[in-house]
Amino acid sequence: MQRSDWPTTEWQAVDPALLNIDAEKLAEVDPLIKAAYSNINGIVIVRNGYIAHESYYHGYGPKDKHHVASVTKSILSALIGIAIEERFIKNVDQKVLEFFPDYTPDHTDTQKQEITIRHLLTMTAPYPFEDWHEPLDKMCMQSDWVTYTLDMLGQKGEIGAFKYSNAGAHLLSAILTRSTGKSAREFANERLFTPIGMEVIPDYEMKAFAFEDLFGKEVRGWVKDPTNNSTGGWGLTLTPRDMARFGWLYLNRGCWGNHQIIPEAWIDESIAMTPNPYGYLWWLRAEDGVFAYAAMGDGGHVICCIPEKNLVVAIASEFMPNPRDRWTLIKEHIIESVI
Repeated sequence: MQRSDWPTTEWQAVDPALLNIDAEKLAEVDPLIKAAYSNINGIVIVRNGYIAHESYYHGYGPKDKHHVASVTKSILSALIGIAIEERFIKNVDQKVLEFFPDYTPDHTDTQKQEITIRHLLTMTAPYPFEDWHEPLDKMCMQSDWVTYTLDMLGQKGEIGAFKYSNAGAHLLSAILTRSTGKSAREFANERLFTPIGMEVIPDYEMKAFAFEDLFGKEVRGWVKDPTNNSTGGWGLTLTPRDMARFGWLYLNRGCWGNHQIIPEAWIDESIAMTPNPYGYLWWLRAEDGVFAYAAMGDGGHVICCIPEKNLVVAIASEFMPNPRDRWTLIKEHIIESVI
């Protein structure tokens, strides 16, 4: 059952059996979440463009937005692809420092001068911190996050080694703004969210930049830094349905209805398997003959796309350290339910 009328305004829910899904197997998901995934607040499962399953927990509903943490990075990846297609940015191999002519690096720091947009997208730019030990709180205490990150960029290590970084993603947001004249939030509303029927993200006036302001439950819209750059690595709030909508756009290789929102070639590049395994701000997985790519956020937020099954799973969560891995749930109970 392939949908012909795209869910531009509202998703349509149908009986899973019409989507070739084993309804009994899928029915295992709800009790399992309640028993073993206590911090999941909402899940939306889409197949062939229809909602096959949707559940909410802990008082949440379809209209409630969640701070989706690092899922923000995959949205930013899409925006960079759109900006390249529209010639605001030349290509992924454009040097990062070209966008910051007012920044003067140490002339002996030749490595910094070689770092490109591609290195930021693939998390292969060097930084002085140990992998997975980024001093995020230190960046958040700066009055100028971009200069702080540029100073740190290229220090220690070699270009090409994987090192996960929120600061690098933030530079991509600043590059987007330097090249388009619009914040990532504004550019996303105009070129991505509105065209596919996602909710418009309003401007959110930041009054402070402490941890709770940036990451806490009161986060609204899309967080920005003290100089009004939308945060690149986290800070966006979305409903589970809009998370699924974004996943569905990728599954359809950037096309929504009759409109090519993200270039097909960009989608292909973004999810091409790498040794890391990480594409352009997307996590990649190939296991037991199943390929999946996912936008993932701290606490267990996921937009998981499984092309072979024409399936998108969007999960919004309450933040907790070390939540149970979502892949087990997706692989053993959702993918397995597809006939």
